[in-house]
Amino acid sequence: MSFVQPVVMRDRNVRLEPLGLEHVAGLADAAADGELWKLRITSVPEPQDTRAYIETALEGRAQGHRFAFAVLDDASGQVLGSTSFHDILPAVRRVEIGWTWYRKSVQRTHVNTTAKLLMMGHAFDQLACHVVGWRTDNFNFASQRAIERLGARKDGVIRGHALRRDGTIRDTVMYSMRSGEWPEARAQLLYLLQRHAQD
Repeated sequence: MSFVQPVVMRDRNVRLEPLGLEHVAGLADAAADGELWKLRITSVPEPQDTRAYIETALEGRAQGHRFAFAVLDDASGQVLGSTSFHDILPAVRRVEIGWTWYRKSVQRTHVNTTAKLLMMGHAFDQLACHVVGWRTDNFNFASQRAIERLGARKDGVIRGHALRRDGTIRDTVMYSMRSGEWPEARAQLLYLLQRHAQD
C-alpha cells in the first residue's frame, strides 16, 4: 500500500483532489491564465502539453515517489492549479511539497496558503511525517518568500542541481519543517488566513 493514499481535502472554498486525466482541460485553462509556462523558473506546462504533464504525474504516483493534486475552487469546480507531494520517503516519514503553481488570477490570494495548510496538516497529522520539505530555484525569489512565510527553515543550497526548461542549470534552495515546528506554523497560517478574510 502506498504511503500517500487518495484523499480529497477542502477548506475555505479550496479543494484538493487527486490529479487525473479528467483535469486536462481545466489545467490547460489554468496554465493559459497568465501564460505561466513562459517563466523559466517554473514547471508549468504549455496548454497543449497538459495531458503529458498529468500522465507524468500519474507515473510518479504509480512509482510511489509523487502524488499530484488538482487545486480547485470548491464551489465552481474551476481548476486553479496543481500541487504535489513528492520525494516521498516512507522509511523516514518525509515528504516534500512542490510542483506547485496556480493560474495568475488567484495568485496572491488565500488559495496557496489554504492549500499548503491542508497539505501540511495531512502530512503531519494524518501521515505522521517527521519532516516536510520544499525546494525551489535559486532565482525564484517569490517562491522562497512564500515558503519562508509558511514557517519553513532554509537548509541550504544544492549547487548545479537540476536543469531548467531553457536548458540552463539551476541551484536549488532547500527548506524543511520538522513535526515539532508544525503547531506554531499552523497557528501562524490560520492567523494569516483570518486576517486575509477580514481585509
